Amino acid sequence: MLQVGFIREHKEEVISRLSKRIDDAEKIVNDILILDISRRDTQTQLDSISSELNIISKEIGILFKSGQSNKASVLKQKTQDLKEQKSILTELLNNTTTNLNNLLYQTPNLPHSLVPEGNSDEDNEEVFRHGKIPDLSNDALTHWELAKKFDIIDFELGNKITGAGFPVFKGKGARLQRALINYFLDKNTNAGYNEIQVPHLVNEASGFGTGQLPDKEGQMYYIEADNLYLIPTGEVPATNIFRDVIFKSNDLPKKLTTYTPCFRREAGSYGAHVRGLNRLHQFDKVEILRVEHPSKSYSALESMVSHVKDILNELKLPYRILRLCSGDLGFTSALTYDFEIYSAAQKRWLEVSSVSNFETFQSNRLKLRFKNSEGKSQLAHTLNGSALALPRVLAGILENFQTNNGVEIPKVLIPYTGFDTLN
Repeated sequence: MLQVGFIREHKEEVISRLSKRIDDAEKIVNDILILDISRRDTQTQLDSISSELNIISKEIGILFKSGQSNKASVLKQKTQDLKEQKSILTELLNNTTTNLNNLLYQTPNLPHSLVPEGNSDEDNEEVFRHGKIPDLSNDALTHWELAKKFDIIDFELGNKITGAGFPVFKGKGARLQRALINYFLDKNTNAGYNEIQVPHLVNEASGFGTGQLPDKEGQMYYIEADNLYLIPTGEVPATNIFRDVIFKSNDLPKKLTTYTPCFRREAGSYGAHVRGLNRLHQFDKVEILRVEHPSKSYSALESMVSHVKDILNELKLPYRILRLCSGDLGFTSALTYDFEIYSAAQKRWLEVSSVSNFETFQSNRLKLRFKNSEGKSQLAHTLNGSALALPRVLAGILENFQTNNGVEIPKVLIPYTGFDTLN
């Protein structure tokens, strides 16, 4: 969440930047500052009363020892009055702090100056494009038709076992899926990311820590009996490793990669555009994340973008990079680059990765800090990206590399699959 101190000191800047994302930015900022003033005033009164109580307690002890019990009794009555005031102020402080935090939890991150203004994905800015879009014949098949033809993904069987959006990968389809996971992890670890395995369930504190709660509560699968959530992305458990951690400055950066299944309810997602692997309730993803010194986080973001580009270049998939506009920017992000590959049979672009810098938005919730050169605690910057999400990458491989003899496997994956053609 945003830092109140920053809002207080840069009110007009915050309103201006936040206005790119929400209509009532000025009202929200003013409400935050009013609550902050009330909170600080109440805290000052509480501190004053606590100090006075300490002084009076010492005076009472001295008076009793010197035999002045009448004066001591008068002061004891005064302490009772002060304690009642303290109790009232404590309740007021707790309520004000809760209201302030609730408002901060519902306020999105400030967009970076590079973020273009816009209301939807149609306003995203294309900043890079690479690869030749294949010219398929008119009888080219979509990935769900190819999956059925080669018996590698069974959507109906997944529907029988669980429901729509839970496919079953079979034979060479399962091997290709595993090959992609291993290839992505090897690429990430070779680039200096430390591989970890994390839980697939998280508690409420973890959801709040990375900003999924309260923003995306309706999109997460919730286990009421245990008050736990199935993870929507490996970012959530991996980033929460660093919750309440204070690093030394030379401990940074921290670079992690993890493979996890991801679970998303995707409520309200219907139609041809979500058919097949285009949108699932359970899917596999390999994630990269970094904890960085604030002065280095944007060079780290560019490094992550270059890393994802390198993977897609090796896969020989045509892709483009979009800088997300303010209306399409994720709740927690300051700046995001989306990678989309071209689906030749569907004739549309499919998102396969988002690479984002959250600046201090997550670390403020996580209390993730480092000791700066002056020895003072300072919030770190967090970043994460998909490297990569599997379903649409697999869809792109099936569609773009289909031939009369089957689907040609990208050369970089053959050592992992053990076969060069899917037929």
